[in-house]
Amino acid sequence: MASKRGIDRRDDDEVCPVCKSSRYLNPNMRFLINPECYHKMCESCVDRIFSSGPSSCPVAGCRKTLRKNRFRQQTFEDINVEREVDIRRRVMHILNRREDEFDSKRAFDDFLEQREEMIANLVCRIDVAQTEAQLQKYATENMQSIRTNLALEEQEASSFQARMTQEQEEAQLRRQAARQEYENERREMQAGREDFLSRLAAGTTTDAAAIARESNKILLKKSSARRSEEDRIRQKQAALRGTEIKRTGTPLTTADTAGAAAGGAGLIKGLRKIKTPEPEKPYDPFMGLVPEKRDYYTLQESYPSTYLDRVRQDTRVQAGGYDLREYYTRTLLEAFAGLGCFVGEEVSKREATSAAGMSKPAATEGAAMAASGGEET
Repeated sequence: MASKRGIDRRDDDEVCPVCKSSRYLNPNMRFLINPECYHKMCESCVDRIFSSGPSSCPVAGCRKTLRKNRFRQQTFEDINVEREVDIRRRVMHILNRREDEFDSKRAFDDFLEQREEMIANLVCRIDVAQTEAQLQKYATENMQSIRTNLALEEQEASSFQARMTQEQEEAQLRRQAARQEYENERREMQAGREDFLSRLAAGTTTDAAAIARESNKILLKKSSARRSEEDRIRQKQAALRGTEIKRTGTPLTTADTAGAAAGGAGLIKGLRKIKTPEPEKPYDPFMGLVPEKRDYYTLQESYPSTYLDRVRQDTRVQAGGYDLREYYTRTLLEAFAGLGCFVGEEVSKREATSAAGMSKPAATEGAAMAASGGEET
């Protein structure tokens, strides 16, 4: 109550900056704001100043041109919150791309970060001109995409509203059915008691137990019939749900069931299936190159050679750690080194390069001659 009294007292102290009228003296006074400058003034001053056409803001120091059709009542108590909400609504109206338009989750997150950065710049008045230019450029280049996404948003909103209305109607019908069922059950029980009492009053003492058993049987039959009807309805709903799962291959949620009941076309989509990135491979310093693997030959352990047989059997040669495999590797590499080179292609590329650069030496020679001529003179 204290906070409410404080708010009311502050509202009573509001004064129009133009006519200096206070709400304390005129409780029915309405204050309006304009999104151009967010200066608050009374409704009578707005009608008096801006009825004849656009005019500059009457608040001292503000030179913005205001129009009467832009004035509206303030929604939030804090004017800074009001301004931030308007800026956010305007930016998101332009930057309204959807997640299914991006190839990866990272790209969509970057887009959201860029949008929030623009909003923060406009709210905090940082690089306002540059940010407005970026928004205008994006709106010009993506006009068709913006209109398409706006139409989708409107369809989703209408579909959601229709589904909510349908759910409310169904809930109301269920409540009415439950209330009607309760009333019918109560009437049946009351009629059963009255019938039981009337039969007891008309019968003898020995017939009391038989009458009671018969009344209980009738009540049990009615309750079992009611439970059977409820079970039948549940089984029918489960069968319909199973048919939908077999047809679409995906479980049917409550929202989907409500959307189908509302006659929607599935406009509200869930999150797009994100492609799981492949696990990173272990670091390979050779970039896939295997030292012992070659394209044109396979290194063997030994090769038949009378000269190499003597070297292989001489311990003096191998005493310093010499290995014949190094000799084999170097010899085969030199033998097959030219198989990957195509001289004809290299010559043609070289000739094309030299022909393309013929004009440059001519200009260079002309410049050199001109320079030398100037020096001689």
